[in-house]
Amino acid sequence: MATLPAYFAAFGIGGSELVLILLILLLLFGGSKLPSLAKGLGQSIKEFKKASKDEPEEEKVAEVKKTTDSSKTNGSN
Repeated sequence: MATLPAYFAAFGIGGSELVLILLILLLLFGGSKLPSLAKGLGQSIKEFKKASKDEPEEEKVAEVKKTTDSSKTNGSN
């Protein structure tokens, strides 16, 4: 008997509940829309992960610019 991945168990979702959710999605959106919805969801998750990784680097650059700007203004006084 095949078991579901552990992340489904963390949410308390069993096999029958997963099938029910997929059938409801199929009824709501139709078979032709599901692939495009899944693609959009995948791209959104990918962009979110990329943005969350990029933020610390941008903050470091902003801090470096801030310190160089303050040193320039202190030198002109």
